[in-house]
Amino acid sequence: MEQRKGGFSSCFLVFFFCSLFGALECLKNSQVLNRIKVLPGQPKVTFAQYSGYVTVHKRNGRALFYWLTEASNASATKPLVLWLNGGPGCSSLAFGASEEIGPFRINKTGSSLYLNKYAWNREANILFLESPAGVGFSYSNRSSDLKDSGDRRTAQDALKFLIRWFSRFPQYKHRDFYITGESYAGHYIPQLAKKVLDYNNASSKSYINLKGILVGNGLMDNRLDSLGMVTYWWSHSLISDRSYRSILSLCNFALPKKSPTCRKAIFYAMNSEIGDIDPYNIYAPSCPASSAKTGQSLVLKMILLGPHVYSYEYDPCTENYAEVYYNRPDVQKAMHANSTGIPYRWTACSNVLIRNWQDSQFSMLPTYKELIAAGLRIWVFSGDVDSVVPVTATRFSISRLNLPVKTRWYPWYSGDQVGGWTEVYQGLTFATVRGAGHEVPLFQPKRAFHLFRAYLAGKELPKSQND
Repeated sequence: MEQRKGGFSSCFLVFFFCSLFGALECLKNSQVLNRIKVLPGQPKVTFAQYSGYVTVHKRNGRALFYWLTEASNASATKPLVLWLNGGPGCSSLAFGASEEIGPFRINKTGSSLYLNKYAWNREANILFLESPAGVGFSYSNRSSDLKDSGDRRTAQDALKFLIRWFSRFPQYKHRDFYITGESYAGHYIPQLAKKVLDYNNASSKSYINLKGILVGNGLMDNRLDSLGMVTYWWSHSLISDRSYRSILSLCNFALPKKSPTCRKAIFYAMNSEIGDIDPYNIYAPSCPASSAKTGQSLVLKMILLGPHVYSYEYDPCTENYAEVYYNRPDVQKAMHANSTGIPYRWTACSNVLIRNWQDSQFSMLPTYKELIAAGLRIWVFSGDVDSVVPVTATRFSISRLNLPVKTRWYPWYSGDQVGGWTEVYQGLTFATVRGAGHEVPLFQPKRAFHLFRAYLAGKELPKSQND
């Protein structure tokens, strides 16, 4: 059973309804228990919101938490878009929902919400998922599940979530469906898309109408991600020529672990040359409340342990506001969250998951090839001031796919400004977002929104101010 929290009256009404109309109608209407009446400090809105749990493993008691913000107009005819953040171990509520594409932003005291002018639910119904179990409000009754998570289980649990969520929300079952997100979701998104395609091919009873994927600053290939990151450091004058040559000569990025001499070269470059900057946006100020060494230590940890291991997606301070807001008992009650009494505070990222991550697919490029062959709409975008999963790394990976070019490289426009640059291939579109860091919609919300709108419309990004 999914864990829910609600008053006696709502539970009684659903029980009464089920007894009258049977299990099928009961299942279709169980979503009423997940309806959010109003969030504390929320401005008035016209769209419906739902949140709650979907159990994905009954024996272990693994349940994933979701938050659906329906489209602000014509929701019945608009597509469904799933958003996933990475980490692995970071919350889609903390990042995607609260500081990127969600309808609300949290004020500095965590006491109220205000509207996001460029919320993506202007164009689609947005479903945020905290995945895997152990992230945010998602949980497992078996603590060992938090210490042996990995890519395979995350994808399988996410597929189970979708199947059971669509049963709860049958009005979305045949809607156009897209999977989006960023960072380590560069693994989650194509892996889940492949699971969905396999499920559709094997299932004669149900079908998930997956149309495409949209991946921002996503990890694609361990070797090329590492090479692209060091190249970005050098090309943006963060490290010296000497350190760049030293790292390239001493480091074999094809290996899962770096040699002592490689680690020493990287350690020197980071501590003696890069300085105390935020690596997720090299030109942005860091949060004054954060340790000056935080950004450095996270990137160093990622490099030394592997490019899939790091603790934060971006921290100028905004995630601090989320940690205040989502730990409020009245917020949790309104969202039907933490109904089982999770024995730890809600956090933006789970260090337990990050430190104990098990299997991680070395390269996503073979999976991309399968998804391209299946005819999905695939867009990959990069904020160009992110040094952690930088545009150089993504371009190295896309180059390895050897895709024929349909539309050659050109500047695309957002209003009267160049929004970035793009190239369209057979089966994949690549776009940069000018002036954006790791969390593209946080730094360039208008440009990110225009990119998302073009993606849903299946149109190339505008070539001029008048398009």
